[in-house]
Order: sequence, then structure tokens, then C-alpha cells
Amino acid sequence: MDDDSLLAQCVVHFFRGSGPGGQHRNKTETAVRLVHWSGAVATAQDQRSREQNLRMALVRLREKLARLAYRPPPRRPTKPTRASKVRRVESKKKRAAVKAMRRGSFE
Repeated sequence: MDDDSLLAQCVVHFFRGSGPGGQHRNKTETAVRLVHWSGAVATAQDQRSREQNLRMALVRLREKLARLAYRPPPRRPTKPTRASKVRRVESKKKRAAVKAMRRGSFE
């Protein structure tokens, strides 16, 4: 998806970035916040340029949208094999025998 079509799906806010930077940072609104219609929000306030921050916010928004679009493949239930069932039952019998010996009941 190109930048223009992605921007058409977003509400763009320009605001003053926080942090160090002095007079330049406090007077110019170069920070960018993109709010996509899906609810994903991306901000950028790293650079001094509004255009560079807009490009960085678009990159971050694409990453978020890609994460939102990912769906893991469906899990298919499997049944235990007959051998694994036998092993489990045998280990339970051995454990029960050990506990029975501790109680003092010899069967």
C-alpha cells in the first residue's frame, strides 16, 4: 500500500514534541500522530522535520497493521497414541505402588 492511500485511511495530528530541544522544540509542531480507522496509532517525534516524522510514523503504522493482520494457523487436536497411553498407565501403576508401600498396605 502506498503512502497516499494509507494516509487517506488515517487522521493526521501534528503536535509539539516533548523532551529536550529548547526553543525550536517548544515552538514548532513537528511531531506526528497517525490514527488509523482500525484503531492503530503510530507517533513519531524523533526528527526536527515534519516530513521525516511523517515518514517514520507511516513505517511504524505499517508494522502495527502487519501485526494486527497476522492470524496464527488453526490448531488441530491430536489423540495420544496407544503406546503413550500404555506408558502413562504403567507409570501411574508404579507410582501408586510406591505410595501404597509408604502407607504400609501391601497388596
